[in-house]
Amino acid sequence: MAIDENKQKALAAALGQIEKQFGKGSIMRLGEDRSMDVETISTGSLSLDIALGAGGLPMGRIVEIYGPESSGKTALTVQVIAAA
Repeated sequence: MAIDENKQKALAAALGQIEKQFGKGSIMRLGEDRSMDVETISTGSLSLDIALGAGGLPMGRIVEIYGPESSGKTALTVQVIAAA
C-alpha cells in the first residue's frame, strides 16, 4: 500500500509542477470532460473548425499539420496565416 501511495503522491506532485509551469489545461486525462475557453484562429474550413472541436486552431499553442504530399498542408497554413 505504501508504494501505491508514494506513486500517487509523486504523480500529483509532477502534475502540479507541469500545470504550474505550463498552465491549466496542459495535461488532460482521457475521458475527462473539461472545456477551456481558448482563443482560436479559423482554418477557413468550417468543417475542419468543427472537427477540431475548438472552432479552429488554438492561439499561442504549437500545432503540427501532417499529411502526405499534395494534401493541402501549405494551403491550410497560408489560409491560417492570412486569418491571423
